[in-house]
Amino acid sequence: MRGGAGDAERQQRWGRLFEELDSNKDGRVDVHELRQGLARLGGGDPDRGAQQGISPEGDTDPESGFNLEEFTRYLQEREQRLLLMFHSLDRNQDGHIDVSEIQQSFRALGISISLEQAEKILHSMDRDGTMTIDWQEWRDHFLLHSLENVEDVLYFWKHSTVLDIGECLTVPDEFSKQEKLTGMWWKQLVAGAVAGAVSRTGTAPLDRLKVFMQVHASKTNRLNILGGLRSMIQEGGILSLWRGNGINVLKIAPESAIKFMAYEQIKHAIRGRQETLQVQERFVAGSLAGATAQTIIYPMEVLKTRLTLRRTGQYKGLLDCALRILEQEGPRAFYRGYLPNVLGIIPYAGIDLAVYETLKNHWLQQYSQESANPGILVLLACGTISSTCGQIASYPLALVRTRMQAQASIEGSPQLSMMSLLRHILSQEGVWGLYRGIAPNFMKVIPAVSISYVVYENMKQALGVTSR
Repeated sequence: MRGGAGDAERQQRWGRLFEELDSNKDGRVDVHELRQGLARLGGGDPDRGAQQGISPEGDTDPESGFNLEEFTRYLQEREQRLLLMFHSLDRNQDGHIDVSEIQQSFRALGISISLEQAEKILHSMDRDGTMTIDWQEWRDHFLLHSLENVEDVLYFWKHSTVLDIGECLTVPDEFSKQEKLTGMWWKQLVAGAVAGAVSRTGTAPLDRLKVFMQVHASKTNRLNILGGLRSMIQEGGILSLWRGNGINVLKIAPESAIKFMAYEQIKHAIRGRQETLQVQERFVAGSLAGATAQTIIYPMEVLKTRLTLRRTGQYKGLLDCALRILEQEGPRAFYRGYLPNVLGIIPYAGIDLAVYETLKNHWLQQYSQESANPGILVLLACGTISSTCGQIASYPLALVRTRMQAQASIEGSPQLSMMSLLRHILSQEGVWGLYRGIAPNFMKVIPAVSISYVVYENMKQALGVTSR
């Protein structure tokens, strides 16, 4: 193993690092200078590192900074700890960490990563092009990180995010055994639910406009975006634009929890002894988990459509709407449109996931030279494009579902089956009739994804969720 340099060489290296961090040249490195240095050198979380990472044993006050002697003592302790971590990951003790050892270490924590992901992690640290990490590369990369053990290192490498645009999202976040034991998983789900609630509320007018156009727009009623908004405001005022949003937000928590639990069980059954799930296997697991969640919470979908389309004074509230449907139409009414809804999950889930994974991996392979994480803007772009592609494929089924849910509440509307309704739309309105309301649906994607991401990241900080 390289890295057997003498004390003199180490003292010189530490001295050069101290001079680089001591930007005001006062002989001390304070929290502000450390934060700047961590950000510049890629040292993980600057705030956490500045507050906790550099804290040698003794009476050093991090706020007032520390001198070269204190800094040297800390780095000596730090290198010893890093050496232990390095040996822990270097399972065959050959002085290098390779791809298989990265995968084994993740697997020990209950996290499966693909060969491509492991290679990207190594590439972010490998300076000599050998696709292995030696001691010097490991030490220089993590010296100022606020990471205390191997688990911290692995969680630093792992990255996930939640994007909610109010549609049938595909694959829930994956959590390690440690995250499940510590309760970190439910904080992630809570952060995602709050982000979804804020995102859906912010884009609710566009969502109601989409449903309004799906049901009422036709060749004879050429309802456009401005006309639809004007019509809804004239009928019920500005607040009417948020009709149906309450139950749309209310169903986030049960749907997310059911989808998460179902996905974990299905993923385990599919994976068996495999190291990780391929894209197509994640698609199957995500689709089945989505179908399971939709089956259980589907009555809330019907209520959401009815409340979204209601006229002023038609229902007193959610309970009144549910009771009227039960009394006038019977229990089966709560599952109107269920078949096209479940069928729509498959193209949406498959295309959304496949496009997202393809775009993200292509960007990492072509443009990312220093990091295994794509970054916020890339994730937002991938999420927006993949969601849009998924919606184009599944939108006709979504429109049929909405019309079936709304049929009984519209006077004179025939009660048609899925195939009869499809034939009716095609004969009366043509193929374009299957895409009524898709314009406001597209308009809400970018703001919904952006709001969801920003709120999710802030909620994670508020709940103390560590970035992975």
